[in-house]
Amino acid sequence: SIWQIMIHGESYKWIVAEAAKKALGMDRIEERIFIVKLLNDKNDSSRIAGAVGFSTRENKVVVYKFKACLLAAGGCVNIFRPRSVGEGTGRAWYPVWNAGSTYSMAAEAGAELTLMENRFVPTRFKDGYGPVGAITSEFAAACRSTIWESSQRVGCIA
Repeated sequence: SIWQIMIHGESYKWIVAEAAKKALGMDRIEERIFIVKLLNDKNDSSRIAGAVGFSTRENKVVVYKFKACLLAAGGCVNIFRPRSVGEGTGRAWYPVWNAGSTYSMAAEAGAELTLMENRFVPTRFKDGYGPVGAITSEFAAACRSTIWESSQRVGCIA
C-alpha cells in the first residue's frame, strides 16, 4: 500500500552516516552541535567566516572557522495557516522543531532573504495529507526544470 511508505528517513540515516564516515573520517565529524550564530569575516562583512554552536550532549561551546558556508537547516514548519480544519489542523509532514531560526541567523549575518514564501515540494498538492511523493509516484511523474529539462525521476520511493 502507498500509505506504508516511510517518510521520515529512518532507513537513509545509517546509509548517509556511513558514507560520511568513509569520505571525511570520524575525526572531522561532529554530531549534536546546535549552531546559534554565523560569524562574519572581519575584513569583509558580506562573507561568513565561521559559526558558533553548542553541544546538545556535552557542556561545551564550539567555534568553527571556514572558507565557505552552506546553510541548509530545514526552513520553518507551520509558518502558514492551513486551509483545512478539524483532523488536518496542526499536522505537518516536516519536523515541527524547524522553527525558522536559520532565517534569522542568515538575516543577522547580512544575507538577503528572497522568495521566502516559496515552498518547493513538487510532489505534493496543496493541503494534501498523503505521504510525500505519493501522488506523483502513482503516476511515475518526472520533475522538470523551468526550461523543461528532466531533473529527477519520482517514480520510485525506497
